[in-house]
Amino acid sequence: MTRWKTNLSKMEKQTENSRLLLTLGLAARAGALIYGTDMVCAALRRAKGAPLLVIEASDTSANTRKKLTDKCRHYKVRHIVVPHSMAALGRALGKGALAAVGIVDREFCRAVEKQLDGWRDSDEG
Repeated sequence: MTRWKTNLSKMEKQTENSRLLLTLGLAARAGALIYGTDMVCAALRRAKGAPLLVIEASDTSANTRKKLTDKCRHYKVRHIVVPHSMAALGRALGKGALAAVGIVDREFCRAVEKQLDGWRDSDEG
């Protein structure tokens, strides 16, 4: 097997072939995401451009989880903890490790929610 084919198969395994991560990557390229906990919390305070759905990685700290849960509950935004690490979430979006992202586009929000059917929510907003 050639070297580039070997590297390609390794990359496919690293992304865990998750449709959720692929959908989030597409949303990132479309400019429909807000990256990072601080940016998501700041966007929640704004009426215009606020996220419709907040996605959090599974390995965030207790303080980060409480901060996001409280903000989402207060502003009535759906908050979901996905079974992917911060590193996997960031790698899928072309960034470093990311604790949370917010989706601002309604259609991408629907597409992600479709991928999340059957998963438990951390908080109903």
